Amino acid sequence: MPATDRRLWTLGAVWGLGLVASGWAPFDRATWWMEIAPVLIAFPILIALRRSFSFTTLALVLIALHGLVLMLGGAYTYARVPIGFAVQDMLHLARNPYDRFGHLMQGFVPAIVLREVLVRTGAITAPRLLAVTVLAYCLSVSALYELIEFGAAVSLGQGADAFLGTQGDAWDTQWDMLMCLVGASLALLVLSRVHDRQIERLKAQRCMISPSVG
Repeated sequence: MPATDRRLWTLGAVWGLGLVASGWAPFDRATWWMEIAPVLIAFPILIALRRSFSFTTLALVLIALHGLVLMLGGAYTYARVPIGFAVQDMLHLARNPYDRFGHLMQGFVPAIVLREVLVRTGAITAPRLLAVTVLAYCLSVSALYELIEFGAAVSLGQGADAFLGTQGDAWDTQWDMLMCLVGASLALLVLSRVHDRQIERLKAQRCMISPSVG
């Protein structure tokens, strides 16, 4: 089995176990479906792209972790995740901060995924423009997600409270977008060099297995 397939099926197995565990007895079934929906969308896309565009190990690991974060939030709802209460008590916070972490990941992971797409396709080569584009994209994703939450709140009414997870914070939307921006910035600052090395290694591997032409 090619290495790409092994990584993807490992990801699928991890996510499968996570979905079973989180979906066994979630706090609210409708909220669970809404929270884990990105996982159900992402995996078929990754499978479909595995021949034409296989992601680096770094990107796939981050995608896997993000999926598990979503599943945990879906199982308990973000305002009730136990580890969030532990952090709340330890730092003497006014609310469960797990949703803040979820939005941090919403910037951290897409930043690396988009960066890889732009670098490997040659769409953007200038480092500064690459960084600005990635940050703008991540903020646009965050804004889109907030609009989805807004739509859920309008259509579901009181039933959307668990999905929104505002916990009475009037500035929850602004905090969510800020955490996304912080996550994307951290990813670019901390992982760009490692990411570049993995991209170069992947390019070299693809060149070695490609048949010579001429």
